Amino acid sequence: MARHESRERAILAAVELTGRPSGEPGSVFHAEEPLQELAALAESAGAEIVARVVQQRSSYDHATLIGQGKAQEICEMVRALEADLVLIDHDLGGTQQRNLEKALDCRVVDRTQLILDIFARRARTREGQLQVELAQLNYLLPRLTGRGIAMSRLGGGIGTRGPGETKLETDRRHIHRRIKKLEQDLDAVRGSRSTQRRQRQAVPLPAIALVGYTNAGKSTLFNRLTRAGVLTDARMFATLDPTVRQLTLPSRRHVVLSDTVGFIRRLPTTLVKAFRATLEEVKEATLLLHVVDASAPAASEHCAHVRSVLAEIGAEAIPQLIVLNKADLSPAADLESTAQRLSGEAGGAGWAAISAMNGEGLDALLDEVDRRLDQDPVDRVTLLIPHSESALIDVIHGAAVIVERGFTEQGCRIVADMPASIRRRLVSYLEQGGQPVENPVEKSNDSVD
Repeated sequence: MARHESRERAILAAVELTGRPSGEPGSVFHAEEPLQELAALAESAGAEIVARVVQQRSSYDHATLIGQGKAQEICEMVRALEADLVLIDHDLGGTQQRNLEKALDCRVVDRTQLILDIFARRARTREGQLQVELAQLNYLLPRLTGRGIAMSRLGGGIGTRGPGETKLETDRRHIHRRIKKLEQDLDAVRGSRSTQRRQRQAVPLPAIALVGYTNAGKSTLFNRLTRAGVLTDARMFATLDPTVRQLTLPSRRHVVLSDTVGFIRRLPTTLVKAFRATLEEVKEATLLLHVVDASAPAASEHCAHVRSVLAEIGAEAIPQLIVLNKADLSPAADLESTAQRLSGEAGGAGWAAISAMNGEGLDALLDEVDRRLDQDPVDRVTLLIPHSESALIDVIHGAAVIVERGFTEQGCRIVADMPASIRRRLVSYLEQGGQPVENPVEKSNDSVD
């Protein structure tokens, strides 16, 4: 059999617990759904999938998770298909993993190990690399039992009697020291991020964060809105390190938009803890744009898992707007039904349908974001700019939406929808009687400039 030299050949395996309603912990969404996600993870890690196995059991086997009979079946598949490893869509204990590797005579990688491997490949910044290494060590530490071998034997002479120090004990101490050092480094990163955040907050710019299930199209939307050039890829977790850019809304208000790591079903707790510094960008947001793949059959389940992670990091109370991406791939009737269902499940969060790939619906999305932000409110004002201060007209054009403009003997008379932060700088030019009008964004978004 010809082999693809550059990719490892993998067999995927999952256990479906019978007698449990779909969606319960330990159960399978829809027969093939878990293996579809595991397959996407495996391909992101560079594996070639050669077989898939789903084992139905009433409970997990304590020794091997899948049971001896299924282990023997997979072992024969490993030999026949020349597989390099078996990927298990569950978290394995150290004993289970060792038993499986012995029974299958090949490497066995569980779900958390696979995700950690992908994160290690994707991390580009120093912060991301620190976070991944911390998560890997926290995963490894409780699984060291049985992997160490004695470094010394009984010896002769004073001070040499006794079992001596084992490699296992040495490894444990080394890992504990390394974890402590990584946590200190990440505390320094967190302090640096806090300083950057305070500097941003010194200027009243609302913060908006993109959140969502991995591969929902967050980075494509981020690039479309900000022209940031963030990596976009069909592979899961293509974007790992956070990116922050400034965005100008239709009202000419400026906001800070951040792109974050995608969430996933059963996101390992070690990763949530390790990436807490990164996820603080989400906690500090004024508004969350929850990006959902509208064409995904499991969209509701994806949204539920995102909400679960948001609750875990203390961000569940932040206002959300459901952004149904890939709307061009869904029939209008199905899209409306999906939108109403997801909005209801999110407590009436509201929704907008877009296609980040072709730009469809982005204007309506930005208008909706404008309406939902109460920071730096936009008011309609009338200004009279003297002829001697004509340079201010360019400032107004760049920072406000011009509704009317005309010239008089005294100067240029401008009616504009203007953010409060800009209006305060121009308060001395407010025309008498030209007081602010509330909520101009809802009354008019037309620009005549």
